[in-house]
Amino acid sequence: MDCLFCKIVAGEIPSKKVYEDDQVLAFYDIAPEAPVHFLVIPKEHIPSPAAITEENSKVVAHIFAVIAQLSKELHLEQGYRVVTNCGQDAGQSVGHLHFHVLAGRSLAWPPG
Repeated sequence: MDCLFCKIVAGEIPSKKVYEDDQVLAFYDIAPEAPVHFLVIPKEHIPSPAAITEENSKVVAHIFAVIAQLSKELHLEQGYRVVTNCGQDAGQSVGHLHFHVLAGRSLAWPPG
């Protein structure tokens, strides 16, 4: 499989890890859009939010539990934004489900 995030999970491409367990990996974005910007991905290859099913949806709940835990550990008390894109028109550039966590500054709305 030629998936960038699967290669990161496999250790073929290095990343600056924030968190890892048997289901998910969190790592800092290489082109941050905020002072704090990391991604949380399932280790299982799920192409996009459109591919979430009853069978694989438990990992999404786990991802949000991990985000809540990391927000406490990283002292993001002022708030943070969680973003996921679905499809090219929405800005999904890697075909692997991922959630951006952005914090550390005031985030405008709408995002663009």
